[in-house]
Amino acid sequence: YFFFICSVTNKKPPQASITKVKQFEGSTSFVRRTQWMLEQLRQVNGIDPNRDSPEFDLLFENAFDQWVANTASEKCTFFQILHHTCQRYLTDKKPEFINCQSKIMGGNSILHSAADSVTSAVQKASQALNERGERLGRAEEKTEELKNSAQQFAETAHKVRFRQDE
Repeated sequence: YFFFICSVTNKKPPQASITKVKQFEGSTSFVRRTQWMLEQLRQVNGIDPNRDSPEFDLLFENAFDQWVANTASEKCTFFQILHHTCQRYLTDKKPEFINCQSKIMGGNSILHSAADSVTSAVQKASQALNERGERLGRAEEKTEELKNSAQQFAETAHKVRFRQDE
């Protein structure tokens, strides 16, 4: 099974790429097969704009790949993400999107719902980290109190023993 992944690094300046990965049957891991920088993408061909089909082609500077998504909906989502990424990160020579349905080019609903999901997940993770930090802070305070109590107990025990030896 092959999959395309469109990714952007968090380095400055950002580097966007399309990676072809393969997942072998019965395995949960992925192996990178090929990677192209987004600047190498020349054309995205949806094959037939008049019907929901999962087939599409990607034309790069030195490569041509024919693909079939699992569903037409997955192809649409991939195209929307790819189109948005190209618009955002490519200043020169944006790829040509041909034979694509208009909902792919103009619709951002999938992107917005994905962004909302990511924002929600980040907020939940941030809240969980804050709560964990508070618990760690309380645990650290309690540990310090126990350490001080242990030191006081040791000093008192030493004094009591010292007095008994006199």
